[in-house]
Amino acid sequence: MRWAKRRQATFYAEGCQRLALPVSIVRNYVSLAGDDAMESVTRIKTKTPSPYQLTAIHVDTHDTKTFRFVLPDNATLDMLPGDHLYLHATINGKAVKRPYTPSSLPGTVGHFELTVKRYEMGIISKYLHDQNVGDTVLMSGPNMGGHWVDGMAKKVGLVAGGTGITPMISIIRWILAKRLDVELFLIFANKTEADIIFREEWARDVREYPNFHCYHVLEQPPAGWSQGSGRITADLLRRQLPPPGPETVIFLCGPPPMVEALEETLRGLGYPEESVILP
Repeated sequence: MRWAKRRQATFYAEGCQRLALPVSIVRNYVSLAGDDAMESVTRIKTKTPSPYQLTAIHVDTHDTKTFRFVLPDNATLDMLPGDHLYLHATINGKAVKRPYTPSSLPGTVGHFELTVKRYEMGIISKYLHDQNVGDTVLMSGPNMGGHWVDGMAKKVGLVAGGTGITPMISIIRWILAKRLDVELFLIFANKTEADIIFREEWARDVREYPNFHCYHVLEQPPAGWSQGSGRITADLLRRQLPPPGPETVIFLCGPPPMVEALEETLRGLGYPEESVILP
């Protein structure tokens, strides 16, 4: 995998002073907007927690919301599809942090979005769901994770459970927006039909992009459900994913027990360890 050389200079950009963000400027990089349009864009990456203001909240499902945070007009997060931020908070006198992958399209200027499911035992997820428009939230990063790099594969399987979908939406939006010559196969597991995040977007993408395939699996499917039911099995993976090969990669994200079990299953199906990527 070849990485392009980039020359960086780190400093406080005037446009970011209102957010107190130390940022990195990277010029002459490939972007959806093209080299000329993006040459002066500020790419933000912070090592220490920095405040981001919440500007909008969208309700996705009964327990999942998308939170939009402001960036300077000419700024974007310095990340590849699948990289993550750390969200920081002090709760009951204790400093805590959790990783979240932005769900917004990488390269978007002026804002970014996090899509977060509220878990009763999730300290940070409950904290974020309690925030209101106008509040500020501390975050650091982006941090490198298991991410997509253009040219790494021609066939991409994406296996997600619950909010493990957030790195997948970032990768899928990137590949489709750039109209890359890549075939995408998404398997998305949830408990019920009401838990499917971005459901309308998946349906629209299937209609508009012949290279995008989506298969839903529900633990508790409704009457007449035509796709998968129960859990993700070896047979289902064999039928819905591209076969192992030198131009195939599989992204896998979800609850740890699911990820551990499916890593083993994928190995048994012949996918090399290096082809299975955990965002």
